[in-house]
Amino acid sequence: MPKRFDWVPSAYSGYMENITTRPATLADMEILRQFEQGVISAERPFDPTLQDNDINYYDLNEFITAPHIHLLVAEMDGQPIGSGYARIETSKIYLKHQQHAYLGFMYVLPQHRGKGVNKVVIDALKEWAIQQGVTEFRLQVYFENAPAIKAYEKVGFNSHMIEMRMGL
Repeated sequence: MPKRFDWVPSAYSGYMENITTRPATLADMEILRQFEQGVISAERPFDPTLQDNDINYYDLNEFITAPHIHLLVAEMDGQPIGSGYARIETSKIYLKHQQHAYLGFMYVLPQHRGKGVNKVVIDALKEWAIQQGVTEFRLQVYFENAPAIKAYEKVGFNSHMIEMRMGL
């Protein structure tokens, strides 16, 4: 079970702007829903299996309140500009690690991309995961989403496995 974590804000000064992260709260729900729709809009071109109507990916209430999930909001000058979460999951019994942190909801407003926001969020999630005793990070990214893959590789992720599908 996750350990209690006393969160300390992290900051990154780059591009002459200050980027900080903090845990999301229920008061952030409106902006988090907007970020979620941003993620969905960005991923729709890569996934023909997504429903055409309005959809949601995340149970944001759970992400904010569950002890095994750490949902962060990235801010610049006090304004929310991005998000990301780490969720502690039980790993397959044949793996070296018993648990891993699955990353998701990685989103940065388009006007703030390329400023190191993703790195700041991932670094803060790493700190949290390490304090939980986790030694492995995992995430999923669409195979054709080159900008996202590049961003994750830039912070140290490596390709590991490709999930394949076939419509019948």
